[in-house]
Amino acid sequence: MGRDLTALFDPRSVAVVGASDDPAKYGHAVAAQALRAPDRRPVHLVNRRGGTVLGRTAATSLTAVGEPVDLVVISVPGAGFEAAVDEALACGAKAVVAITAGFAEAGPAGLARQRAVAARVRAAGAVLVGPNCLGIADNTTELYLASDRFAPGGVALLSQSGNLALELQLRAEPHGLGFSRFVSLGNQADVTLVDLVEDCSRHEATSAIAVYAEDFGDGRAFAAAAAAAGKPVVLLTAGRGTASARSAQSHTGALTTSADVVAAACRDAGVELVRTPREMTVVLAGLAGLAGPTGPAGPAGPAGPGTGVRMRGRRTAVFTDGGGHGAIAADAAEDAGLEVPELGGPTQDRLRTVLWEQSSVANPVDLAGMGEQRPLSYADTVGALLDADEVDAVLMTGYFGGYAASEGGLGGGPAGGSVLAEGETRAAKEIVAHLASAAGKPLVVQSMYPGSPSCRVLAEAGVPVFAATEDAARALAAMTGRPRPVDATRVAPLPRPAPPLSDPGYHGVRALLDAAGVPFPAAREITDEAGLLAAAAEFDGPYVLKALHLLHKSDAGGVALRLADRDALLAAYREMHARLGAPAYSVEAMADLTDGIELIVGVNQDPRFGPVALVGLGGVLTESLRDVAFALAPVPARRAETLLRSLRSAALLDGVRGRPAVDVAAAAAVVERITTVAAAHPEIAELEVNPLLVRPDGALALDARAVLR
Repeated sequence: MGRDLTALFDPRSVAVVGASDDPAKYGHAVAAQALRAPDRRPVHLVNRRGGTVLGRTAATSLTAVGEPVDLVVISVPGAGFEAAVDEALACGAKAVVAITAGFAEAGPAGLARQRAVAARVRAAGAVLVGPNCLGIADNTTELYLASDRFAPGGVALLSQSGNLALELQLRAEPHGLGFSRFVSLGNQADVTLVDLVEDCSRHEATSAIAVYAEDFGDGRAFAAAAAAAGKPVVLLTAGRGTASARSAQSHTGALTTSADVVAAACRDAGVELVRTPREMTVVLAGLAGLAGPTGPAGPAGPAGPGTGVRMRGRRTAVFTDGGGHGAIAADAAEDAGLEVPELGGPTQDRLRTVLWEQSSVANPVDLAGMGEQRPLSYADTVGALLDADEVDAVLMTGYFGGYAASEGGLGGGPAGGSVLAEGETRAAKEIVAHLASAAGKPLVVQSMYPGSPSCRVLAEAGVPVFAATEDAARALAAMTGRPRPVDATRVAPLPRPAPPLSDPGYHGVRALLDAAGVPFPAAREITDEAGLLAAAAEFDGPYVLKALHLLHKSDAGGVALRLADRDALLAAYREMHARLGAPAYSVEAMADLTDGIELIVGVNQDPRFGPVALVGLGGVLTESLRDVAFALAPVPARRAETLLRSLRSAALLDGVRGRPAVDVAAAAAVVERITTVAAAHPEIAELEVNPLLVRPDGALALDARAVLR
């Protein structure tokens, strides 16, 4: 069930240690906020000098308060922090919010102090947020312990940046978004991002969880918590583009960046990954539109047009009264991952019954000026599109709102008089009525006049309205839901650790994978000509000769293929050994490459997310082509097949130019075995099979490599 954070979000009493009358001190801002709800629970202000703070008598210490305190906010200089924590615990505190800085972020000595404090808090059965945080707030329990106010609503905001949280609040306001909770994560010495995601997922008043994180702590646990949350999780993070292993010793390590890892974790966990605060607000506005209008209960409040269930289809009808807006919106929709297919004959026929002759009904649907003649045509068209079985969502774009904007003095286009303004507002109301019976199909609007009265009618009914086309498309993508991989209802658990790999050499790695069911051609390790001839006698040619203990054998000329017989094998060995002088070689049966496709399967150990798998087009051109996909390991076979089908070169798997299709299911099964082995061996930093030959009759691993931590 996760940790009990009741004392953190709904304490029976609160004390602010370091409360101050000095506006320059954080203890002043927190104390002022805490006093906003004095009747909800006792609020004690503590200042070592005593006197009054904000007009109230201040205690000189927590002990002097004279009664137990459930939650203590500590905003004192670092030198007095540990003593303040110890006193809080002695006074029965069950939760501590540590605003004080100067711990893990200050270096090893600070980290040691931080760990010692966290250990004492846990030993006392309490919880600690921070240190180096900016407070918390819970609008549902009238707990205000941050420096700023957060409008009430349904979004739980968990952030490592105070200023970024303030920006998100400002950006959310025009969309009617509010917050159920705010937590400044700080250093996560005790209460972690994972703890908070789990608790917010159980919080009935929270409809979506917004996260800004630079340090995930246990990134894999975060992904698992987000996958199990049962409500949308939207993530904004920084530093995603930095290479995770600049000294990587395999293709897998060289190709895997932090951005790939975070994106894979988010996809596997069903997290909406965003790049900017603006995009986060756009996505949250779209998600709020699923639940209906905002209000006192926030985005999850009164029932509205939305159903709260994301549509699985992504077939989008783009609707406009102007060809330019329609074309731009169609491009933006496809860029956001939506589909804009041509509408079928029956739907086009239905549209023709409500539109005039020059209107376009293919998709985008264009009124072609009819909106100015009859504003209700907007509502008629939206209704027809929502009724169509082939349409999953509607994106309305362009001039809608302009007539009412002109009447309301908002700088609209050509004045149409009150008749057009009233007609447009009436159309907005009819659109809302159509949505109420649209079986949860979402509508998003981009308008040149998003603040107009008719657009406000839509917004108040829970329809997301944006000024920018790309924002409307991104919000709609979030509302319709991104395709999730098979079996992605949760992040696959790590297998039980296996005994460490004792032989990281080529044949040791082959033996490890072979024991897990990964098929290889016959092979023998040799060190001299006698061993070479003995190996050749064990299986028929053609042969392959590989020089071992080289980082990239092919690049160094350490691989000889298609050696027809023992004489060719011996000649290749003598030439290669004279040139490279490798301590050992591998003699192998040459695989039949006919009709085969070479893949790469690798696993890289990420310090935050654990084992991360890579699959893609393999062979010597792997790094040049960079046609790869990522997932958290281990990767079940069905999800592995989804990854393979997502490659740019996926068409090759099904056969092209007369070539037969290859056995993708066999390849996926091998991916599962390789990634499971890697996940069970945390001492292996990089594990790679390249190439994995996939033919119409199965899959065969032709080379393998492991790099220990």
